[in-house]
Amino acid sequence: MKETQTMETSKTDIAQTERICGSEAIIKCLIAEGVDILYGYPGGAIMPVYDELYKYRDEIHHVLTRHEQGAAHAAQGFARISGRVGVAMATSGPGATNLITGIADAQIDSTPIVCITGQVPSHLLGTDAFQETDIIGISTPVTKWNHQVTKASEIPEVLAKAFYIAKSGRPGPVLIDITKDAQFGELDFKYEKCTGVRSYIPTPKTNVESVNAAANLINAAKKPMIVWGQGVILGEAEAELKAVIEKTGIPSAWTIMGASAIPTSHPLNIGMVGMHGNYAPNKLTNECDVLIAIGMRFDDRVTGDLNTYAKQAKVIHFEIDPAEVNKNVHADVAVLGNSKDSLSQLLPLLNENTHIEWLQEFKDLYAIEFDKVIKSDLHPTKEGLTMGEVLKEINVQSKGDAAIVSDVGQHQMIACRYSEFNKTKSNITSGGLGTMGFALPAAIGAKMAAPEREVVAIIGDGGYQMNIQELGTIFQQKVPVKIVVLNNEFLGMVRQWQQLFFDKRYASTEMTNPDFVTIAKGYHIEGKRVVKREELADAIKEMIASKESYFLEVCVEKEDNVFPMIPSGASVSDIRLS
Repeated sequence: MKETQTMETSKTDIAQTERICGSEAIIKCLIAEGVDILYGYPGGAIMPVYDELYKYRDEIHHVLTRHEQGAAHAAQGFARISGRVGVAMATSGPGATNLITGIADAQIDSTPIVCITGQVPSHLLGTDAFQETDIIGISTPVTKWNHQVTKASEIPEVLAKAFYIAKSGRPGPVLIDITKDAQFGELDFKYEKCTGVRSYIPTPKTNVESVNAAANLINAAKKPMIVWGQGVILGEAEAELKAVIEKTGIPSAWTIMGASAIPTSHPLNIGMVGMHGNYAPNKLTNECDVLIAIGMRFDDRVTGDLNTYAKQAKVIHFEIDPAEVNKNVHADVAVLGNSKDSLSQLLPLLNENTHIEWLQEFKDLYAIEFDKVIKSDLHPTKEGLTMGEVLKEINVQSKGDAAIVSDVGQHQMIACRYSEFNKTKSNITSGGLGTMGFALPAAIGAKMAAPEREVVAIIGDGGYQMNIQELGTIFQQKVPVKIVVLNNEFLGMVRQWQQLFFDKRYASTEMTNPDFVTIAKGYHIEGKRVVKREELADAIKEMIASKESYFLEVCVEKEDNVFPMIPSGASVSDIRLS
C-alpha cells in the first residue's frame, strides 16, 4: 500500500525539519503519536533505538518485560482497556519471533498494536547473519500490515502509516522491521500524522437502503434476537446498542469478546453464546425469526454446526469488515460501517416494542440452567471449592467494577460466564487464538493503561506457568495487579474433553505444580493459598483491599467440568447441561 497525498498536520507534529539519526526519529515518532508507555526487550539489532530511548526516558516509560511474548501481550492489554494503540519492541531473530504469538493473538482479536523490531544491517539481509530472521515473511499472515525499513528517511512516513492502519477501521497489529543501518543513518526529520492510505478504506460507508431493510425486518419480527461482539466496544457503540435494545425490547446475547459492552445486570442481557455459553441464547438461536449480529464474526465456537445454525431466521449482519460478511453465515441484510454510526442510523427507524412472551422463553430456560448448572457452580454443597464461587466472591468484593483479565481454559469460561461487569472494556481475554500465557502480561498492560481501575487476572495453573516470569516485571515496575490462580492440578479444559470424549484417558494433562506462593514471595509479591471455603471471602477481601500487587492461589476441585457445553461440531441446539 502507498500513502495518499492527503496528509493532515496535527498539534503533535514536529513543525520544522531537523537533522537527526533514524533511532531518534523512531522515538520522536512515538512521542508524536502520544505513546508514553512502551513494552520491550533490548538486543543487538535494536540497541541504537534503546540508546536514544534512554535520552527520552522522561517522556516514554519503557517496561522491560521478561520475555518478548510478554511485551506483545502487555501491549494488547494496554490497548484493550484503553482503546489506544499498544506498542512493543524487540530485537531481531529470536526477539522478533518471540513476538509472533502476541501478534497473531492481536490479529484474530482485532487489537491495535504496533510492534517495532530491529534487523541486521541491510547489506547482510539474506545472508543468514547472526540473529537474522525474515520477520516480514514470518509475520505477513498474522499482521494487518508490515513493512521493512532500510533507509532512515523512510522512518517517519512508515511509522505514521503504521499507527493509522493499526487503529483505523477494524483494528489490528502492525509490524515495522528496521535495519540497523537505517537506525544509525541520518535524515531531515519532520513528522506528519497519516490520515489516509491509497486503496485502503478502513470504514465502509453505511448504505441507507440496508439500514432501512434491517429496520423493516426488525420491526416485523416476532422473535428477534441480538448477538453482539467486540465490534460494539471497538466502535464505541455501547450507548447506541443499549438504546436499540431498550427501544425494541429484544433479548440480547454476547460473544466472549463482546462481554461488558452492556452491564451484566441489564434485564435484556440474556447471557453468553458459544460452546460454554448460556443455555437459553444458544438453544433459542435456532428458534428466533430474525437474528441481528452486531460486530461479531460468526466464529465456529459461536455457531457450532453451520449446517444447522439459525436456518429458520433472517440474518442481519452489522459489520465493519466486508470480508466477514457471508464468510460463515449468509446475511439476508448486511449493514457495513462502524457500529456506532450504523446503529445511530437504525435507532430512529425502529418501533418501540417489548417482546414479553419471547423474553419469557429465555427466562424459562435460564431457570433450567440455574437449577442444573449455575446453582452448583455458585452455591456448591460439596466440600471442594468451585471456580464459580471464587468469581462470585470477586464480584462481591469488587462490586462488579473490576476489569477481569482471563487466560485460556476452564477458568476463562467460568470468568466470562460469572463475572459481573458494570463498565465496558472490563473483559480482557484471548478469544480467537486461545493463547495460554496471555493473562499475566496482559494484566500488566491493562493496569498500566488504567491505573484507576482494579485489574484482576484469573489464570489456570497451566497457563500461569507459561509466562510466570512476568512476575519480575510486576515486581520491578511495581504494578499493583491482583493475580488469582485457580489451581486444579490439571490442564483443565483438555482434561474435560478427555473425560467426556476419550474415556478418561488423561494423557499428559495432570500437573505437578511448584509452591506458587513461595515463588510470588520470591518476587516480593504478597501471596496466600486458600484450600477451604471458610478462608475464601477474607482472602479475596484482603486481595482487593491491597494497594500493591497480590497473589492468591485457590485450590479448586480437580475434576470439575464447565457446563453448559456444545460438543465440537454439534448444533447449538445440542447444548448439554451435564
